[in-house]
Amino acid sequence: MTLSIRNQLPGTVTAVHPGEVMAAVQVRLDGGQVLTAAITLDAVQDLGLTPGTAVHALVKSTEVSLATHRVEGLSIRNQFPGAITGLTTGTVMAVVKVSVAGGELTAAITKEAAVDLGLFVGSDVIALIKATEVSLATVATA
Repeated sequence: MTLSIRNQLPGTVTAVHPGEVMAAVQVRLDGGQVLTAAITLDAVQDLGLTPGTAVHALVKSTEVSLATHRVEGLSIRNQFPGAITGLTTGTVMAVVKVSVAGGELTAAITKEAAVDLGLFVGSDVIALIKATEVSLATVATA
């Protein structure tokens, strides 16, 4: 299957913390970062997620926000430092490629935000992703 989702990050489940309806799933990405995904308990069961399960974390580019420095006092769990490797600006939107440990993230933000943040190729940023905006897919084994 080919997906339009730009951000497909390989990793391994390290923990599953079930709640009444949702679960917080910890994933160690191949780059070493820890990502949290908040998914339904049904999805955890359907995917057979347990520690050691190989997964891909999927995040739409429109769900990746950017900051110019680490943000404290924020509910967003996933904060990945990186550097901008590509910046394409249109009349309304901008697409920003961010190199992070072990890979690349794509963020689609408004042109106004890119200008206000003073973004340029080579600048350091923090990519922010809400746990509820992360989907998980299991990796088929042959």
